[in-house]
Amino acid sequence: MKKRTLGTNGLEVSAIGLGCMGMSWSYGPAKDEQEMIALLRAAVERGVTFFDTAEVYGPLLNEELVGKALAPFRGEVVIATKFGMEPGPGDTDRWSRLSSRPEHIRKVVEGSLKRLKVDAIDLYYQHRVDPAVPIEDVAGAVKDLIAQGKVKHFGLSEAGAQTIRRAHAVQPVAALQSEYSLWWREPEEVLMPLLEELGIAFVPFSPLGKGFLTGKIDASTPFDSTDFRSTVPRFELENRKANQVMVDLLADFAARKGATPAQIALGWLLAKKPWIVPIPGTTKLHRLEENLGAADVVLTPEDMRSIEDASAAIAIAGARYSQAQENLVDR
Repeated sequence: MKKRTLGTNGLEVSAIGLGCMGMSWSYGPAKDEQEMIALLRAAVERGVTFFDTAEVYGPLLNEELVGKALAPFRGEVVIATKFGMEPGPGDTDRWSRLSSRPEHIRKVVEGSLKRLKVDAIDLYYQHRVDPAVPIEDVAGAVKDLIAQGKVKHFGLSEAGAQTIRRAHAVQPVAALQSEYSLWWREPEEVLMPLLEELGIAFVPFSPLGKGFLTGKIDASTPFDSTDFRSTVPRFELENRKANQVMVDLLADFAARKGATPAQIALGWLLAKKPWIVPIPGTTKLHRLEENLGAADVVLTPEDMRSIEDASAAIAIAGARYSQAQENLVDR
């Protein structure tokens, strides 16, 4: 597996990481723990060294899973996790309340360290920007954790340009994690030029459009109430029908390259910038292997222009988030 560097302080990771959320949360019921441990270890065997989790996933269950699975590989892998949610009394959903108060960060980092079975968190993201707490205070709290040896690198998720610049002035930001794919290209407008200027890596989540760009989801695919896509406008029936044209485009390019639509979607991201590291998630070994195969897809400048020109002509139907989720995004 080829390697890429996050930020300017030498955090080296595999060119494609593994998003672990769906193993425990959000994409239907939690999967069998032993099966997921086997999958995580299979990823390491295939060269993946970058794993993404969060306190909120489960809640707490996903960090525990990742900690158990990767315990034999300490020092060989990079684990990223996230802080910034605080449940109210009786809540089971950690999206219920944002909290990035410094005292909260100092408290929850201890739980993440314990669940992940590590002495230091490799990359610690603020999961969502908390408008009630100055970002300078958040960055300062993480800077203190770095000084204490509990955290190695600082990251932000779904943060806007001004927030990134202000945070970076206090504590260098190694990576921004936000949604980015062929069907969500908004980051190209403002964020990517800023990241390049500041030497911050970009870690796209949902690089396969929450599964849609694989070509394995169509108008007949069911989503039950435990799958958050059931609340996403872009996955409403009529929008899925309309958005099939993007999958058809990817399938056409894939046929020419002897690849799959998912591999073209990931290969496009890898070819955009050398500091982009996508983190597709999966719970299936054959999908993991398919995704990792994208690292070997070669897209020429002419290929990139053709993909981008054709995709730019497609109007994607439906919002990427419910309004409640969109309200958590910093602009």
